[in-house]
Amino acid sequence: MEQISANPAPNRNVVFGVYRDGDNNLDALQERNVTDFIRTTASNPALKVIAEDTTRLAHPPFVRPQLRTEWSTIQDGTQHVTRITAPVDMSDRKSLAAFVEQTLEARSNDPKFKSADVWLDLVDHGGGDGGGLQADSSGGFMSLQDIAGAISDGRAAFRKKFPGADDSVTGVLANQCLMATIGFCDTLSHSGVRYLAASPETMLAPGVPSAAFADALTTGEDWAGRGVDVTMRARYGSGTDAYHPAAAFDVFDLDPRKIAAVRSAVGEFNTQVARTADSDGGTDYAHDVRSDLRAVRGMVRFDHSAKMPWHADRPAIAAYGAVAADVRLPDAIRKAATQAADAVNDLVLAHKESASFGPFHASYADAVGPTIHLPISRQLYDSWADQGVVETHNDFFYAVHGREFARAIGAYNRAEDAAGAAA
Repeated sequence: MEQISANPAPNRNVVFGVYRDGDNNLDALQERNVTDFIRTTASNPALKVIAEDTTRLAHPPFVRPQLRTEWSTIQDGTQHVTRITAPVDMSDRKSLAAFVEQTLEARSNDPKFKSADVWLDLVDHGGGDGGGLQADSSGGFMSLQDIAGAISDGRAAFRKKFPGADDSVTGVLANQCLMATIGFCDTLSHSGVRYLAASPETMLAPGVPSAAFADALTTGEDWAGRGVDVTMRARYGSGTDAYHPAAAFDVFDLDPRKIAAVRSAVGEFNTQVARTADSDGGTDYAHDVRSDLRAVRGMVRFDHSAKMPWHADRPAIAAYGAVAADVRLPDAIRKAATQAADAVNDLVLAHKESASFGPFHASYADAVGPTIHLPISRQLYDSWADQGVVETHNDFFYAVHGREFARAIGAYNRAEDAAGAAA
């Protein structure tokens, strides 16, 4: 009788690029997003890790805190530091592009991993459709357009150096707060990325357990479900001080056809609302849509967060579902809302949420899928645009007529729109 191993060998090789910016207050907590891979690769030969780590943590030969950038390869349980330089500005598009190129080269130059999937792990602070990869020293904050653009730039540079070689990037793990947004899905898809794993909410550092998530990628067809499970089950600390990293977490399929369907459906919904607002009785209908959206809470669901901008970032499926269920509204708006909810739902490969997340004690039962920027007042239109965190000036918001929708329901803010354009 043939015996079957209880621990079958992983069946998919993965080159996992960890781009960790420790030039912030999370440096010490997020160090394990690199070092955990030493143990994981020792037991999983299907995993090869390329790391760029900007840190000030002291370890030989750095006996005192000194900001610097370290490049390393982690494989078979060993970390090889290949280069140490002055700190790189990891909020700069060129820096991320160079890392993408380097990660693709690592796959191309290793015969064992020549057909591996490439994933990029972006470890830092995040800001939803405002972007992420914040750096204290430079004050930089990379926009969605530049994050996706850096991936395209890195792929192009690699193709120039290795014509005909595989330049594909399979997925992005956004190990940052609030990055499970339709805008990010849309932008990454147009740069050739197929999957996004991210949380719609704030996360508690060190966030997604990078090594456990990468290990899950190698283990077969249910990698998305496994990746969500290891993230939502992760616990840091001990005893009564232990905590989970995420309120909700998703993996999205960024198939270009699905992304195009989302653009079309959301754009049609916004157009229907704007058109109806200009008709007889339109003022009442606009008020009803606004009240439906108000009933679906935005993100950053914790005390002392009134001045933060992400309260307008609502779970898209729940928001469109609330409008679709409102019998006060015309059939055209309700139908368009249903189609928008369905199109967004088609992106979701795997999801879990917490009924009451950690210290915030807020329900996330409606937080399935990505968020979308849906302001219900002028104060929420793009409330940090004057500080450089801009959620409305991106390709997706333009394509779906977001400004026209906000204007129709009385949420457009000319001053913040101008500030966002300037930023």
